[in-house]
Amino acid sequence: MTRTYATAEQYERWFMAECCRCGLRRHKAGTWPDGYVCRTCSDRAVRTRGTCPGCSQDRALPGLRSGDGAPICTTCAGFSQTFDCSRCGFEGKLLGGRLCERCTLTDRLTALLDDGAGRVRPALVPLFDLLVTMDKPGSGLAWLDMRRGQLGNASRLLRRLGLGEIPLTHDAFHELQPWRAASHLEELLMACGVLPTVDKHLCSLQRWLPGHLAGIADPEHAKTIKLFATWHVLPGLRARAERNHMTPSIRRFASEQIKCATAFLQWLGERNTTLASCGQVDIDAWFAENAEHARTRLRGFLNWAMQSRHCRRSLVIPAMKIARRPALSEDEHLAALGRLLTNTEIPMRLRVAGVIVLLYAQPLSRVVRLTLDDVIRDGDTVLLRLGEPPSPVPPPLAALLLEHITNRGNMNTATNPASRWLFPGRRSGQPLGPNHLSTLLNQVGIPIAAARGAAIRQQLLELPAPVVADALGYHDKTTSRLLRETGETWSRYAADDHTRSSVGWVPRGTRDS
Repeated sequence: MTRTYATAEQYERWFMAECCRCGLRRHKAGTWPDGYVCRTCSDRAVRTRGTCPGCSQDRALPGLRSGDGAPICTTCAGFSQTFDCSRCGFEGKLLGGRLCERCTLTDRLTALLDDGAGRVRPALVPLFDLLVTMDKPGSGLAWLDMRRGQLGNASRLLRRLGLGEIPLTHDAFHELQPWRAASHLEELLMACGVLPTVDKHLCSLQRWLPGHLAGIADPEHAKTIKLFATWHVLPGLRARAERNHMTPSIRRFASEQIKCATAFLQWLGERNTTLASCGQVDIDAWFAENAEHARTRLRGFLNWAMQSRHCRRSLVIPAMKIARRPALSEDEHLAALGRLLTNTEIPMRLRVAGVIVLLYAQPLSRVVRLTLDDVIRDGDTVLLRLGEPPSPVPPPLAALLLEHITNRGNMNTATNPASRWLFPGRRSGQPLGPNHLSTLLNQVGIPIAAARGAAIRQQLLELPAPVVADALGYHDKTTSRLLRETGETWSRYAADDHTRSSVGWVPRGTRDS
């Protein structure tokens, strides 16, 4: 490395040294009582906080006590420098002007959200308050500097918001690119109440749709697809969002419906046929050429087209085939359960989520929607509210669950400062994504569909289908169908008038001996 003011040899001698903490030769951040310290070790040390074992004061603990190496404060360690913020007096990592990270973040946001009158734009004050009070202001500074100089940089978006160049409407954010950066800022604005709350998956589809329509070459095809999306797909999603939360799979299914409808119209064009003149031969030919996945996605478009008279109402859509994946065997089920309960190398959140699937047959879309209020402590007993009555949690899982609650991730940024989700996500006010969680569990050897199949069938072998349905939040028809597939009937069980125990049932294989 060369500098205009120093030769490479001089730079190495003046600015590089072996760090007394990590032992690596790096840039010197300062000289501490125990020797030269690099920037990485310096930052880590000044962020260490707690009660000093020397003076019993609660403060930063960058020093090391001779003998046992316990972290101690600067006074007890004999530092010649301090780490007190020149504005608020907070002791920690200092940036320009000897300001702490929170004061630096406050100044940055004040400048970015300035409306031109030397003040934060009044409509954006809730966003300002949300960002400056995050637990780790360093994360906020990193967010502002991410993609610096590139399209979608957070600082640039905030500056445009402050000047009023971006209207405070959802439609305005749907037009911004890149969509991920715009989506994250939109969710922050919803979290602080600046924008009305709208389901993020519905916003995602509305953001995606204009680009898809613009890519359709045939104007008539684009018009038909726009009508299908406007009058069939989007109303269905809005109704679903009003009734309950939407999952990523629902949003993905909606976009795949539109894609398959587009591909079908293009396929008809290649056969010199239009949707209006499409006959039964064309329908049968398309269904013969495509897999069941595409057939299922096209079904909604064909039904809509027939009902709205865009094609013949006499067309017959071939019946849908339902294929089921085989469940885990009993040995595989128990082996997976044992691995999650004992393997400490697997991240805690994956162990807890995986065991919930393996014991209670819950879909991940429901697992990620669990909150802290769904974990009930009654003395030494831990219950998990999946249905009614709440299900008892066996001791091995109870210990994991309580440990996970005290050390949940994604809690230190502005997105989830007080999240009640059992599995908080990185997005504002949102839990962990079920698709992402499914990918992580598959990587540690837990196939979700097969695991759920094994769990629900095991419970149906031990308990009547109505009890399982109530306790696990399943529909009675689902558990009855699965029970018939297992070959059991429970024909003598009367479903309606049984008095259940207040502690419910305990999954086999995890009961106390």
